Amino acid sequence: MKRAFAGLVCATLLSSGAFASTDRCNAPQSEWKPKEALKLQLENQGWKIKRIKTTDGCYEVYGFDSKGAKKEAYFDPKTFVFIGDEED
Repeated sequence: MKRAFAGLVCATLLSSGAFASTDRCNAPQSEWKPKEALKLQLENQGWKIKRIKTTDGCYEVYGFDSKGAKKEAYFDPKTFVFIGDEED
């Protein structure tokens, strides 16, 4: 029973890890840069972008980085500072 509970706690903490870091995206929407500008910046760095959406005040980018690794990454919409990612 203790092992099952410990496993559940670990799984919960690991699955919510990327979302916990998105609390740093708190700029007012009026100060956000366009998604297209982030897409262009990342493509210039060698990324292949599939989709950009807004999650918890951050831009969430789905695609492949310059090394071809599949990424789900979070960026501040005002500064485009990398917040964190989830690797598949």
